[in-house]
Amino acid sequence: MNNKLRYVIDTSVLVDGRATPLVEEGTIRGTVIVPESVIAELESQANYGRETGMVGINEVKQLQEYAKDGFIELKFVGERPTMEEIQLSKAGAIDDKIRKVAIDEGAILVTSDRVQADVASSKGIEVLFVKQERLDPYRIKIWDFFDPETMSVHLKESVPPLAKKGKLGALKLVKVRESPCRERELREMAQEILEAARQNPDCFIEIERLGVTVVQLKELRIAIARPPFSDGLEITAVRPVAKVSLDEYNLSEELKKRFIETQRGILIAGPPGAGKSTFAASLAEYLLGQGYIVKTMESPRDLIVKDEITQYSPLEGNMALTADILLLVRPDYTIYDEVRKTSDFQIFADMRLAGVGMIGVMHATRPIDAIQRMLGRVELGVIPQVVDTIVFIEAGKVAEVYELEFTVKVPYGMYEEDLSRPVIEVRTFEDKEVKFEIYTYGEEIIVMPVKKKERKKSYGVIEKSLEQVVRKYVSEAKVELISDRKAIVMVPENEIPRILGRKGSNITAIEKEFGIKIDVRELKRENKIEAMVDETARYYIIQALGLEKKTVDLYVDGTYLFSPTVSSKGYIRVRKDKELGKILAENMEKGRKLYIVF
Repeated sequence: MNNKLRYVIDTSVLVDGRATPLVEEGTIRGTVIVPESVIAELESQANYGRETGMVGINEVKQLQEYAKDGFIELKFVGERPTMEEIQLSKAGAIDDKIRKVAIDEGAILVTSDRVQADVASSKGIEVLFVKQERLDPYRIKIWDFFDPETMSVHLKESVPPLAKKGKLGALKLVKVRESPCRERELREMAQEILEAARQNPDCFIEIERLGVTVVQLKELRIAIARPPFSDGLEITAVRPVAKVSLDEYNLSEELKKRFIETQRGILIAGPPGAGKSTFAASLAEYLLGQGYIVKTMESPRDLIVKDEITQYSPLEGNMALTADILLLVRPDYTIYDEVRKTSDFQIFADMRLAGVGMIGVMHATRPIDAIQRMLGRVELGVIPQVVDTIVFIEAGKVAEVYELEFTVKVPYGMYEEDLSRPVIEVRTFEDKEVKFEIYTYGEEIIVMPVKKKERKKSYGVIEKSLEQVVRKYVSEAKVELISDRKAIVMVPENEIPRILGRKGSNITAIEKEFGIKIDVRELKRENKIEAMVDETARYYIIQALGLEKKTVDLYVDGTYLFSPTVSSKGYIRVRKDKELGKILAENMEKGRKLYIVF
């Protein structure tokens, strides 16, 4: 039998779309044999929604057309493989059946799979190896829809192509052309994308599920959706608008120092399209430049970072296995993009508690939402150890930075000392102003917004009157009215019995006189120094040398302002455009003195 006119086509040539060009150019003529095992493998891929299966089946359909036109004779031979053999296709079960057909038919085996070609040759089978021309990922058709201002392209059959253009925070959806996309046009484009991804080592098919394929093609993240997952063939391609260095975010030196002084747990949060991944990539390269070993955990891998930063995907489809490997590699910092499912939060927490610096990227409409998404997924008591910093990104800029600290106190809105409990304080990084408190109440987890206390004008008068009455019993007293119904009276420890009176008679009489409940506490002796204030364009700088990293109280004359933590360099910064800054400016203009109490 003249095998020069008999050819057995294997799966690789069909899924690459290379079979029909070989017929068209005359390289293959005579009898083309398609093993039933190839048809079964293509059918299995198509049933699982893989684009390669549909490409292969379309190739077979085109070969059938060529056979009808008399260009070739088309035959289907061999045994259909079992389901077990199809599942073991990667182990070579299907390829072995294809080689057997080539031997039985005395035909040339046509393949673009180098391993298949080498094994067939070793068995004495004549092979036509189809070497693929490598596609340049930057020269495929999808790039025709991009220009320098395009962030994403949205293509769907029977719909004109659309694109989002502009800068972060000012993106507009525009029509790229008037004519709608055709199904064949999109299918050819999808095939080209998959072929380029398979051929180039720095491109990946990240996800392949029933009806959807996600590809990372250089900096493009491409999602190919098809029925039954979507109601029509659709291709969405997204790329970063720009690569930004950390310096361009105009972060304070204190915040930069926070990133590098020790490994931390950081959440980068913000709404979709806000620029979270861009900031994460900038932070990753900044940490690399500071001498840290940085890795990433991504699915898909779409962060644009330097080659020195290794990007890991889910190992065998499981990010927990990736985490196990990273715990052996022991990077200084790991970027987790993105933290969404319960398993992601648990992996993030496990790695952080193991001592790895973690930076998580997540969707959130407010900074506090990033923490609320952790509640119930991570034990409340360890959240400050897992996450101590939240960076909120909005319209490509750092809008807010929060820090978390664990303490034991009476929660905001409660007054009784016996209600003290562990509380997570969420406060602004710059001003140390507490914005939220998180604690348990019964079986519920409470996230309580902390509103700045506004003292009524009458409070000062009542406090002075109450202090005058209290001083009839004790030598020294400090009075603070915290609500219309409650006051705190602090007196020296040895004089507490005197203010209470026999069986509480004195304090009861005072409570009746003022119509409020009084909490008597020990007046602790405090150190007080007058503070020196400098200023910059944006800040008041309060000198506090010798009190580095201590929490102190600030008073203007006898009026309490707030309790900041002194920086490691011995100063306190107060922003001029914030309420505290305005209060401070008003008092300094009036010549009042500022005191630090510690």
